[in-house]
Amino acid sequence: MKKRGSKQFASYSVIGLSCALLDIGVLNGLLIAFPTREAGLLTVYNTLAYTAAILNSYYWNSKYTFNVNKNKKQFAAFIIQATVSLFIANGVFVGGVWLLDQLNLFPNWLEANSAKGLSMLLSSLASFFFMKWFVFRR
Repeated sequence: MKKRGSKQFASYSVIGLSCALLDIGVLNGLLIAFPTREAGLLTVYNTLAYTAAILNSYYWNSKYTFNVNKNKKQFAAFIIQATVSLFIANGVFVGGVWLLDQLNLFPNWLEANSAKGLSMLLSSLASFFFMKWFVFRR
């Protein structure tokens, strides 16, 4: 990776950590307030948590990581990449919860958070490459 690419990835990672904390916080807040194992509600909870994190990500990454002026075309591209990444996140999250629930090895909160971690990792990697080459390209 070039020096600029390494710096971008480092900045993206720091911002991603703050987004991850927001994402996990919102999800766990909803699971504590309204416990469920139902796939539809888990998808809604994950979508709300992801949306909070992705809006946070757009603001900070456009300002610091990719250092670009925001415009409507760019925001539309961001929404498209966020939607694709959301499908990845929801699929991995709900599928992971289902799989871990079938194994019945861990408490529900650990199953949900393990699935969430994997979902965040995979959707975040996809999101970085979408943003670098599609949304914030120069």
